[in-house]
Amino acid sequence: MVTLFTALGTVCSLVPLVRAIALHYGFVDRPTARKIHRSPIPLMGGIAIFAGCIATLLVFIGWTPVTSSILAGGSILVLTGLIDDWHKSKGTEFPVWPRIISYAAAAAVPLWFGVEIIGVNRWFGDGMWLFPDWINAASTVIWVFALINMMNFIDGVDGLASGISAISSLTLFAVALLKGQTQSAVAAAVVVGAALGFLIYNFYPAKIFMGDAGATFLGYTLAVVAVDGAFKSATALSILVPLLALGVPILDTAIVFARRLLLGKGLHTADKLHTHHSLMHWGLTQTQTVSFLYLVGAIFSLLSILLLLTVA
Repeated sequence: MVTLFTALGTVCSLVPLVRAIALHYGFVDRPTARKIHRSPIPLMGGIAIFAGCIATLLVFIGWTPVTSSILAGGSILVLTGLIDDWHKSKGTEFPVWPRIISYAAAAAVPLWFGVEIIGVNRWFGDGMWLFPDWINAASTVIWVFALINMMNFIDGVDGLASGISAISSLTLFAVALLKGQTQSAVAAAVVVGAALGFLIYNFYPAKIFMGDAGATFLGYTLAVVAVDGAFKSATALSILVPLLALGVPILDTAIVFARRLLLGKGLHTADKLHTHHSLMHWGLTQTQTVSFLYLVGAIFSLLSILLLLTVA
């Protein structure tokens, strides 16, 4: 709990400073026809989340493969996200391909430090079914790349991405404790604290946005923590645990991609086909929409823990 509150306090203390800098330099998200907010909102919240996570990880677990992966890959994503956010502040669009290339590069970083999916435990007897090296690499990169994008996709309503990140990381924290994985539990607790610390300023009406820098970093960090924890020593069935823990962004992405394919749109085309857009179109307020999706996230998380306890 000390780890969680340290991350929370660090991010809380950094956000006002980052917000003031963003306002001073005009680094704000300006309203458009696709945006929900009606006035410019500071965009540099991702810096506070990144700094709070890295500082707390270094203090409590030091230079481990997980910390190194989060620092190196996260730096790529935060830098790319800030460039993208700067374009938003100027009313322009950052091209999609540089983003995809940087996301792919970041997704490969954990492999360099030995953080990867390696196989599944046997249901009967001791030992593991180890995957070939190419499957280890491919499955890890695909998982991390997917979570980077999925968390970015749901960051469209005040408090949604930060709240879902807190719920998902709290679930990964519980899973790590049940599996006796101390390092993964500490890393997950850091993300819980950082997400909650930012949520204080990001819940409706938001005083600051995390931007692409923050959303992609949170998605990446959750993916790395899951690989180091929930995926490690998992059985074929308990591989579903991290998928359920991150059920809201995964489900939202599946629904949006299906809609875009049916409409003949590009998969990375910005639109209002996300679940939160649909809920608001049906008459829910921002607060009601976010609260409903928090509830869905909590249900997915409880199911993941129940599944882990069942197959353990």
